[in-house]
Amino acid sequence: MDYSKLIILKDLLGNKFFGSNFDLSYIIETKDWSISWDGRQITRALNRQNLLKARTATCIWGLKKQIVHYGSVNLLLAFGLGNQSNKYILTWFHFVPEQRNDYIRQIQPRLSFVHTSCEQTQNALIDFGIDPAKIKVIPLGVDLDIFTPLSEQTKKEIRTKLGLPPDRFIIGSFQKDGVGWGRGLEPKLIKGPDVLVEVLKILSGNYPIFVLLAGPARGYVKKALEQFSIPFLDLGNLPLTQMNWAYSVLDLYLITSRVEGGPKAILEAMACGVPLVTTKVGMAPDIQKQWLPELLMADIDNAAALADLCARVFNNKAFALQIIQKQQQIVQHFSWEEIAKAYFEQIYSKLLY
Repeated sequence: MDYSKLIILKDLLGNKFFGSNFDLSYIIETKDWSISWDGRQITRALNRQNLLKARTATCIWGLKKQIVHYGSVNLLLAFGLGNQSNKYILTWFHFVPEQRNDYIRQIQPRLSFVHTSCEQTQNALIDFGIDPAKIKVIPLGVDLDIFTPLSEQTKKEIRTKLGLPPDRFIIGSFQKDGVGWGRGLEPKLIKGPDVLVEVLKILSGNYPIFVLLAGPARGYVKKALEQFSIPFLDLGNLPLTQMNWAYSVLDLYLITSRVEGGPKAILEAMACGVPLVTTKVGMAPDIQKQWLPELLMADIDNAAALADLCARVFNNKAFALQIIQKQQQIVQHFSWEEIAKAYFEQIYSKLLY
């Protein structure tokens, strides 16, 4: 059953009767997925540190005289802007040229800030016509209490419980890369599911691999893996609190996206002690430039180069361990507590009533 309307009704009542008790309402989706997770993590971290009084909501109706932060472009386009007394922020993770973006350009004067998580999107937004002075680049964060390395014994136990073959390299891909929220047979090409399949095809010809999938709408990838006889297990749409054990059984996490704001899997894999191979997308170039020159990164759409990087991890355990150690050192800078402080200092503190 779809409870979306009931969730929105509950939040509408909350906005009307309790909204004035808060400095910030962070607008999230009703689906329990990435945008909602971000909003909950940011508001919790703000509240824990007593930076301001923050909450999440799934609608803007009834909100007055406070900071309203839209967690995505889709949410802004769905609701539009609300009461004139509010101060509005938009998070725009990745820019895709679409006619609907014209509305955002039109209402730009009413937006106090436009937040994004990486330099790639910042540049695209400036080219689109967003005032550079309004753009704030703050990366995504990671919950280091949830995403943490597990012992080797625990990893073996989880692998056995899942029925994963002990003699194969386990490659992970945990994302939504199909269109819509159904089976996902139509590929969401900005997420690169076609490139993912191509990399896995190359690797399967040279290494004994097994693919572990998670996330909604993975139908396109599953159908292709079946077609090419690449063994896999689909864990489905796991809750955030169960993602850690999924990462823990991996030998490598693979990102093949063409356009991203994060993805947050970069930080999650690092925090869990999993070697990461990624395209030059989203936050990856920023992390390589500022924190981790050794990040294993290949050009977008270059399946052969991505497969070569995976092979380096498979062929050299010492090299893989070195990558893991360096990843875990830098990921500490991306805790949600640190990221929430950046939101407060760069954005929210400037808008408080």
